[in-house]
Amino acid sequence: MNILLIRHGMTVGNLEKRHIGTTDEPLCEIGIKQLSSCGYPQCEILISSPMRRCLETASLLFPNQKLHVYDDFRECNFGDFEGECYQELNGNPLYQAWIDSGGTIAFPNGEHPQNFRERCCNAFLNSVQDYADAQSIAFIVHGGTIMSILEKYAVPHHDYYDWMTENGHGWRCLFAHNIISILEKL
Repeated sequence: MNILLIRHGMTVGNLEKRHIGTTDEPLCEIGIKQLSSCGYPQCEILISSPMRRCLETASLLFPNQKLHVYDDFRECNFGDFEGECYQELNGNPLYQAWIDSGGTIAFPNGEHPQNFRERCCNAFLNSVQDYADAQSIAFIVHGGTIMSILEKYAVPHHDYYDWMTENGHGWRCLFAHNIISILEKL
């Protein structure tokens, strides 16, 4: 099966390098312009996170295509860090503890990163199983969602943060037997 894993277009929060998870931001003008120059291959099935930034990206990249929304593809809940940037969190002992852990402890009043990763990977497997007869699926999701899926299924294996993907970009892959083979970075 051919898979496109595409990160949503840029939002104001992305421009400002904020932790934007549960905040339902729209795309910003820069993000919309960037997406207009993308030429992604068409796909049989289009799947998205329920967040506005993903829905808008899907509509711009694949206009008039039926969209299937999976709630578990939503971005991580950053809890007390939601909407904040590094400069605003610098000096916060809870943020420093999270940094010192390598991002492995739960966000204060938010989601545990491991639970987030498992949620995303389960949603990926469920969606691929739901459309097992399809030849191609495009996923319009979040950076963390892509990182979670590729960390678990891509061969050769790379760690979570090695799969960081810029807004409006992604990966073209083949998926078979629970293995993702990367064909190209988009």
